[in-house]
This record gives sequence, C-alpha cells and structure tokens, in this order.
Amino acid sequence: MVYQVYPRSFADSNGDGVGDLAGITAHLPYVAALGVDAIWLSPVFPSPMVDNGYDVSDYAGIDPVFGDLAAFDALLAQAHKLGLKLILDQVWSHSSDAHPWFEQSRKSREGPYADWYVWADPAPGGGPPNNWQCWFGQAAWSWEPARGQYYLHNFHPRMPDLNWWSPAVAEAMLEAGKFWLDRGVDGLRLDVCNYYLHDRSLRDNPPKAVDHPAKPHDLQAHLKNCDRPENLAHVEAIRAILDAYGDRMAVAEICSDNNLERALEYTQGPRRLHTAYSFSYLRDWPGTEGFKAIVRAYDDALGAWPSFAFSNHDVPRVATRWGGGDPVAARMFLALLLTLRGTIFLYQGEELSLPESDVPYERLTDPSGLAGWPLYKGRDGCRTPFPWDADAPQAGFSTAEPWLPADPAHASLAAARQADDPASSLSLARALIAWRRGEPAVRAGTLAFLDAPAPVIAFVRDGEGRRITAVFNVGPEARTCAPPPGEALFAEGARVEGGGLQLDPWGFAILGG
Repeated sequence: MVYQVYPRSFADSNGDGVGDLAGITAHLPYVAALGVDAIWLSPVFPSPMVDNGYDVSDYAGIDPVFGDLAAFDALLAQAHKLGLKLILDQVWSHSSDAHPWFEQSRKSREGPYADWYVWADPAPGGGPPNNWQCWFGQAAWSWEPARGQYYLHNFHPRMPDLNWWSPAVAEAMLEAGKFWLDRGVDGLRLDVCNYYLHDRSLRDNPPKAVDHPAKPHDLQAHLKNCDRPENLAHVEAIRAILDAYGDRMAVAEICSDNNLERALEYTQGPRRLHTAYSFSYLRDWPGTEGFKAIVRAYDDALGAWPSFAFSNHDVPRVATRWGGGDPVAARMFLALLLTLRGTIFLYQGEELSLPESDVPYERLTDPSGLAGWPLYKGRDGCRTPFPWDADAPQAGFSTAEPWLPADPAHASLAAARQADDPASSLSLARALIAWRRGEPAVRAGTLAFLDAPAPVIAFVRDGEGRRITAVFNVGPEARTCAPPPGEALFAEGARVEGGGLQLDPWGFAILGG
C-alpha cells in the first residue's frame, strides 16, 4: 500500500509557505503509523514551477524550494529507517522549456539536440501541422521563430514533449531513472507513461462527441498523440533496467481515452511494468456495473496486477467527487478502497476524509484551472495544505501564508484532532490498513461480486482458507439486501433487521468467516 505525498502541500519546515523535504521527513512517523508500505513523492526536481514541478529543468537535482540532495538523502534514510519504501515521480514525456536540452534544440535545426523534441513544419497554407489539442486549453503546437517550426506540447506550452523516437532521448531518460535508483529509491512512478511516443506521421486525431466540453482537448479522441503501440518497447526497456537493480518497482500512470485497456496492456507479463493505475476510478462515479467491470477486467488479464486510487493530486477529492462532500460517504469510500484486490494508493488527507477545497480564482496556480475557469476549476482544490493542527496558524502547515489557502473547513478534521479519537476517520484508516496487512484474502485473494440491488456493491474475498464478505451502499439513500454470513469486523450504518441487511446512506459492513 502506497501513500502519496504532494510535497508543496504536506509540511513547511522553513516558514516560506511551501512544503519541503525537511517537512516531509519530520512527519514521516505519522505516515509510518498509518501502516502503509511506501510513500510516493510527487516531483521535487528543479523547475520553473509553471505546473508545480511537472515541468522539469534538471532530472538529477532538487529544486531549492524543497531543499537539496542532502535533504533528499535524509528523507530517504529516515523513510527506510521507519520501514517505508520511497517511490519517486519521473516526468519523462516532456520537460520544461527551461531545460538546457530544449534551449539548445529550439535554436537550430542542426546540432546534437536538434531532434530531442518534436518539431514540425507548418501545415500547407500555414498554421499548426495537425489538429492535436493540449490538456491546458489550447492547440498542442507552439511556434518557435528561431527554428521556423512548431514544437509539440501535450500539456502546457512551456512543457515541450521529448522525442522518444530519438534513441538518444530514450537513453537519457533511462539514465535519469538510474540516477535515482543508484541513490537508493525503491521505485519509479512514471508520469503519463502512455504519452512517450506520438504518431510519426502526425495524423489528425478523430473527433469525439462530448456534452459541455471544458476545453478543446475534450472534443477529440486522442489516438495519435499518445497510446502508440510502439511505446511498449520503451516500457519493456524500463522494466529491464528495474530488474537489473533487484527489488525495485515501477508504477505507470495511465491517462487515456481507454484507461483500463492501456493499464492492462502496460502490465501484462514479466517484461512489462509491475503495475499501473489509471483514471478509471478518478473520474465521475462509473456506476455500479462500471465499477464492477473495472475490477473484473483484471481477472481476465493474465499477469496484470491492479493498482487502484480514488483520489490524487489531479482530480477532486473522492469525498466530494463521489460523495458530495458527505463525511459519512468519505469513510465508506475509504473502506471500499482498502478492501479491493491490488496495490492501493492513498492520497494525503484521504485518511482524514478531507473534502475538496473551493479555491477562489485569484488564488489559483494551476494553469489548467486558469484555462478552464469557471466550468473547470483545475486541480488546486485537492492540493491545499495538509491540516496538522486545528489550533495552530494555517492549521499547522506553515507559519506563513501558504502557497494555496489553508481550507477553514479542514481545520476540524486536522490530524492532531483525529489522532486520539477512536471514532475518527484517521482511526478507521489505521484500523483498516492494519487489518488489510493481516488478511491474505484481502491483500491478494480472489474477488467475486455478489448479487445486490444497485447502488449496493457486495463481494467476497477468498484466500488461504479465509473468506471476507464486504457490502457497501454507494448512495445517499437507505437500501436493504440479503444478510451476508460471518462476524462483523467493520460496520457503519449497517445492521441486520427483519431478515435483511439494512444499510443507511453510505453504510457498509465487512464480515469475516
């Protein structure tokens, strides 16, 4: 089980309003006490911070806002001392336009870095070479006068795409990974791993019908600018590097029009990645049958190990996205997530049942939110400072005004306030994680769904002679279903009455037998 730390928002040790490595190190005992196996650290590399660190200008350093390499080594050593592994984000599909590679590449069509990025001549008659649209609200091509060509950026214009068709680029990115593996990190999280390669012929993406699109990006099926089958060779090369280091792993982030299909493709067999999580559970609620289909897909995919997340730094928190901000719903989703088969990713604050924050427009930093406002408010709402202490300034995150506002609604859910309350979400999270660690049927056993009236989700986990039955009411109205067998291990808003299991809104029961 992996706990995601978003460094800018976790803990500020030096009073500049931005979280840092020393702040994370100081709070690692809190993470270890959750009972998780590892932390995933979002990018901490040198960056102009156009996209809060996902625009990397040096793949072998630490941005001064977070600390330095010595601070990183101290964090890694403390994590290992506490029995935590560390997975480090790797942003290899694109770099910052401030990276020396791009500064050289944009100058001329000649030279050693000329083909390290994706360059193209204008379309006949002028304009971008094709119809590709970027995630942040504009065409995926920007003009460079020095070269007299367009460059590709699937994300922000200041985040040009690296050209993985160039062997030199592929080699350089593998060397970047080796730098951190040599330093002792235990795994790599590969940001938008399915975006490394593009269609070499630069063919247009086909249109896609969408109601109320927030951005032009939503109006096309992204079949040519990502998801290329040739990318699997690079996936296998990454796996070979990791295997050479022994006990290391990689988890791919998949963001695709075909999330589940790509996640399975990137993890099938021993030559591909250890696991991948996708946006299958990071969008709107997929419906009861849609939820089941995602889980069942792994039963038919030989050798593909699932990873599941309900929240992360890119989407509204699950308490709000699926639960409407109801704290009872947040607890139910926490229990549902921790009962699934696979590697579980828990986003910082999810254990506290934090809802999404409403960040005012004048405080937004996310370029995608600025581009999509007001229909799409971006990702800042899930990135607000972690609430450590309700009675401290900025809820204990910093002594200064934070880079994003501390949410007053989070103060009552602060970690210090929940720590000693046996009825708190934090206590529930700790209990569920400890239980999961001791239940082989839940960690790796089979999962079979039971018949239940929608929106109830019920399933059985079997393994090593142990059977766990779990029932979840994924809705704001009471439901009744057949009473499951076994002794109640966890139950909230659930009771057996009149020959049936009565489930309150967002109620759940987990039973062992």
